[in-house]
Amino acid sequence: MNAANTLRCAVVLCSWNGERFLSQQLDSLRAQTQHIDQYVLSDDGSSDGSWALLQAFADERRAAGADVILHRNPQALGYVRHFEQALARADADVLFTCDQDDAWHPDKVSKMMEMFVADPSLLVLHSDARLVDDAGTPMGRTLFDVLEVTRRELRQMHRGDAFHVLLRRNIVTGATMALRRTVVALASPFATHWAHDEWMAMVAAMHGRVDTLERALIDYRQHSGNQIGAAAKTPLQQVGIGVSRQSYQQRQVLRLRELERCAAPSGAVHDSIADRLRHAEVRANLPSTPFARLAHVTREVGRGGYHRFGSGLRSALADLLGLD
Repeated sequence: MNAANTLRCAVVLCSWNGERFLSQQLDSLRAQTQHIDQYVLSDDGSSDGSWALLQAFADERRAAGADVILHRNPQALGYVRHFEQALARADADVLFTCDQDDAWHPDKVSKMMEMFVADPSLLVLHSDARLVDDAGTPMGRTLFDVLEVTRRELRQMHRGDAFHVLLRRNIVTGATMALRRTVVALASPFATHWAHDEWMAMVAAMHGRVDTLERALIDYRQHSGNQIGAAAKTPLQQVGIGVSRQSYQQRQVLRLRELERCAAPSGAVHDSIADRLRHAEVRANLPSTPFARLAHVTREVGRGGYHRFGSGLRSALADLLGLD
């Protein structure tokens, strides 16, 4: 079955001073085995040659029969707001968020579209990625390796329990993601304290299926100019080690309050978010000395919060000792 015969797909590409690698990403779009129905090409006020590259690509794709929406912001909105704006312009059924500095494998769109066609309940799909350096040389590991995605998390994703995986921590990266257009409406306006990809994945998981394709479908470039990349948030930073633990938990409180406002006022989803928020509030407001923290940490261990939302006793011990 050709997925393009049943669902229309769009690539939503956002650029900002990405001339160095943008041509390689555009080449990888040209090489897709699946027809792409629509391109939303948006530039956030670049001062390099990114806009000229997008203009030339737009002319080429239009000549090939694709629907192209080309836009340039006079002033930069920033990464999250730029993607929010660009996604709202797309009107295809399935949207692929596209960074400026990666390279898609030729079968990325076709493999992901097959899954959307096969499962009408699927709202968001993401994949693994091969990490490459500035020159495009494989680094010998994948994105899931760096994030330490576990078999348990993958099993939960596959059986339809992405919500509890993502409530604990994000494993969805926008460069590897595709989503139904309905998710954009559900997630808008995008939250202030979340990246666009993790926010859309989390909101989608509250309303339907989010699944994982255990295959690297892009080359995910790691370089000093990345706005967001695998190197920007290491697994230790995911649990607050390497940054101020208290600052990390304070930010979690802000994020979870935004999520709570987006949820239904009652029900299992709301209760789970409230439980996660309560855990973050405990950790964000611990006293300054280990002795004073002992009762709070012990109580949260007994409540199971560290097990459900942290790294178990390792997180509890770190909180008790005040380790950053």
